Amino acid sequence: HITDLARELGQLGAWVRLHYVYPYPHVRHLIPLMAEGLILPYLDIPFQHAHPDVLKRMARPAAASKTLDEIAAWRKDCPEITLRSTFIVGYPGETEAEFQTLLDWMDEAQLDRVGCFQYENVAGARSNDLPDHVSEEVKQDRWDRFMEKAQAISEAKLAAKLGQHMEVIVDELDAEGIATCRTKADAPEIDGNLFIDEGTEALAPGDIVTVEVDEAGAYDLWGRIVS
Repeated sequence: HITDLARELGQLGAWVRLHYVYPYPHVRHLIPLMAEGLILPYLDIPFQHAHPDVLKRMARPAAASKTLDEIAAWRKDCPEITLRSTFIVGYPGETEAEFQTLLDWMDEAQLDRVGCFQYENVAGARSNDLPDHVSEEVKQDRWDRFMEKAQAISEAKLAAKLGQHMEVIVDELDAEGIATCRTKADAPEIDGNLFIDEGTEALAPGDIVTVEVDEAGAYDLWGRIVS
């Protein structure tokens, strides 16, 4: 059972992170393990869209409103949780009103990490034969508007971390001694980084240190070592 495995790995001190988890009810059983510190407080859940009609055309569970309730419950039980997701804009038949529902949902959900793709036909996919394909120009416009909103949410969330102390793991050091690190809220290669540009002489990849966040951007943080 995933909760038993997560507990065992967490007790060994591993940074266990969960990716591509569907928002089924059993997810709520993992949240207490995150609150205990046995799993990293991080969920990567592919919501894909928020409008029920688009989700039905995608053949995905169409319960975006209930998903907001689940998100609120997760955050109540584990305030430190980081939520990441991916979305598709321009899916066949997507109307402007359906897209606006997605933007409104984003305002409510306030996800921490977000990726977005423009719909493309894939060989053999049933979606190729759906009616009312969205033009390339409209898909690009919707992608731009979605990412503008996602970036604004990310920037505000990272700005709120200024002054906080947090553990980071060192991934690499460049020739100038700048350390590229990740917080517990950053998955490797897909999320942002925390950079340290002073006092890194004794650091090595794999080290875990505590930093104070002293600068924030749209996707990345900067900090100084405090222990």
